[in-house]
Amino acid sequence: MNAPLRVLLVDDQALVRAGFRVILGAEPDIDVVGEASDGLEALRLVGEVHPHVVLMDVQMPNIDGLEATRRLLGEHPDTAPKIVILTTFDREDYLFEALQAGASGFLLKNAAPEDLVESVRVVARGDALLSPEVTRRVIARFTEPAAAPVPERRPDELTDREYEVLVMLGKGASNGEIASRFVVSEATVKTHVSRVLAKLGLRDRTHAVVYAYEHGIVAPGMA
Repeated sequence: MNAPLRVLLVDDQALVRAGFRVILGAEPDIDVVGEASDGLEALRLVGEVHPHVVLMDVQMPNIDGLEATRRLLGEHPDTAPKIVILTTFDREDYLFEALQAGASGFLLKNAAPEDLVESVRVVARGDALLSPEVTRRVIARFTEPAAAPVPERRPDELTDREYEVLVMLGKGASNGEIASRFVVSEATVKTHVSRVLAKLGLRDRTHAVVYAYEHGIVAPGMA
């Protein structure tokens, strides 16, 4: 049996942390290893309890969740835990700041308990946690009409097939859809996706979408 996933809770409301602890503590594969009431305390605790996943509130005293995320991932990009931003505010500025800071997911606090549990498992295995609605917002943000088309900048480090996979990722395709397009197994697709992310230094699929639009690899209106 694999060791439980280690989770750090960061929220300035003790009642919220207690609720999350009860929900997550009921799962045999998840272990809540610490709690912090602000971003500054979170930065200290990460080095002590070594979590796999941090559930990070946005609005907190001293250092807010977005700044804590930037510092944590900026100082330890290779060893930092996965971060899920939690908020009661469905605001796009939080969403895009969180993604730009390197967060792996964004979850509203009114999500169902099972969604909270699944969020920990999803980001721990290296996937991005964004609902279809949030994904649509990300794509819409990077497909707004621009004054001039972005010239394509194909990354030299990718093979032809890896580049094709990146294009499909940029269009929002799932592993199953990519597998069908290239007539390969989903396991093969996962390998290609992992290589694309590693070679380009991207944290997850969502950041691959952003990369594809920013580099002209995918353009608005591409099917």
